[in-house]
Amino acid sequence: MLIKTRVDMLLPVIKICSYEEAEQHFNRLLMLENLDEQVKRQPDLIKNFEEFFSLALTEAYTENSKAELAKGFLQRLLYRINRLKLFWYDALHSYTNERSSYVKKVRHRIESIWQTWELTQLDVEKIQSLNVKQALQKRANVDLNPPLSAAKRYLQEDMNLEGYRLLLAIASLDGLVEASRLSRILGGASNEIQATLIRVLLEEYGNGRLSRKHSTFFAQMMAELGLKTEPEAYFDLVPWQVLASINHNFLLTERKRHFLRYNGGLTYFEIAGPAIYTDYMQAAKRLQLSDAAMGYWELHIREDERHGQWMLTDVALPLADKYPHDAWELILGYDQEKLISDRAASAVMVLIQNAKSIQI
Repeated sequence: MLIKTRVDMLLPVIKICSYEEAEQHFNRLLMLENLDEQVKRQPDLIKNFEEFFSLALTEAYTENSKAELAKGFLQRLLYRINRLKLFWYDALHSYTNERSSYVKKVRHRIESIWQTWELTQLDVEKIQSLNVKQALQKRANVDLNPPLSAAKRYLQEDMNLEGYRLLLAIASLDGLVEASRLSRILGGASNEIQATLIRVLLEEYGNGRLSRKHSTFFAQMMAELGLKTEPEAYFDLVPWQVLASINHNFLLTERKRHFLRYNGGLTYFEIAGPAIYTDYMQAAKRLQLSDAAMGYWELHIREDERHGQWMLTDVALPLADKYPHDAWELILGYDQEKLISDRAASAVMVLIQNAKSIQI
């Protein structure tokens, strides 16, 4: 009786009229005590939400005027589910439904349709035919020193202070909990590959010293520019393309069958990082910002040069030898990470170029 009274008080059955309202309703569902039992006893709790959810699954990946809105809705839901895999030092009740079968069902329905669409964006058959080691080395050579694109030139030469602050605000969704997903793949048998991945994680985590943790440097940049340093403070500014990048990595780290894909993607991320962070640091220098307002970039440029080499020579290539029949998944992961990252960067660039009209 107490549970029923609490549910009735917290979550009355209401008419949902938009994706925004459907998202708010789902967030309240996540906080219900014993969600699965409540859904069985009171099906109307999810009936209206399910209508919008099913509509989004259809609209997101077909040609229509509401596809972008539907993608945003689904990726926001998925992020809210995935974040339960990490501990945020908040109310313990926040995790009451982390193993809910209903929440798991929602996640599976999103991932099934979304990941099928993601795979259509690449020529998987061609990737399967490549010489894995040669293909990885060739990609690494290109991405270590990419050509100067229009976007890179804009960041280096034209991005204003409002754009720089917006860049930090959006990036903070990942930057303030950096490397957390990497920790999900480190358990298991010991070998040189695992040892290398642990070294990467330890450096990201400042070798156990909070003052040296990379996320601490990111928070210092934000504080220097008057931005909030609480994780997820700017969640509503983050475009779905960035959320998709985060959710993609949650999926790959939570399913060990995708171990090769994740490490291929991490190889790209670490190799490409220094060139990307150099653009940001040059922008900060041009804007005459303090060392504290750009320290994270400098640290990453220095450490990711090592990490990229480690990931290629001590992780990706040894994995290709260990799993010769599945090694093409390393390239798939590499190419997917690059594609999804480029898509996210393009979306962020649009916002940066219109930063004056966005309040942060």
